[in-house]
Amino acid sequence: MSRSTHAGAVVFKLTRAGPRYLLVEANGTRDRWVFPKGHVEDGETAAETAQREVVEEAGVHARPIRRLRRVKQKQEGKPISIAYFLMAYAGRGKPLDKRRIRWLDLDDALEALDLEKSRRVLRSADRLVTRSAGRRISRAATRLARRLARKVLALLPRRPHQRRRR
Repeated sequence: MSRSTHAGAVVFKLTRAGPRYLLVEANGTRDRWVFPKGHVEDGETAAETAQREVVEEAGVHARPIRRLRRVKQKQEGKPISIAYFLMAYAGRGKPLDKRRIRWLDLDDALEALDLEKSRRVLRSADRLVTRSAGRRISRAATRLARRLARKVLALLPRRPHQRRRR
């Protein structure tokens, strides 16, 4: 199977406590938690499918960041290929499905997912999110340090220029 039949998303949002990941209750199965995903429709890209499914199943708008791994599994005895995408939370929408959703930290999300393949997808997504968040925090800390250094230097008394010796 060379083409993805389904597409899904690992949606994250950054909070003060760290990244949180979106899980939806599996269709027709109480207390089974999965990533939003669904069948790729004719004329639709896998990324478009993933975005559509996030809105339909969770009522969440998300912005695609990058493609993750493809997962092959069986659904109702038939082989399917799911293209997963890392997506950033972009706001609330109106869900079409009446599913419960949860925003969980990495450990709780790993525990809630029942398939090892899904846990692997989440771990790879989390590595990308935390690496990116770390770079953003590092850049912000560098900018803050520069601003503070300029302010401290501005407070120091100015010394008259000393003459150079020849």
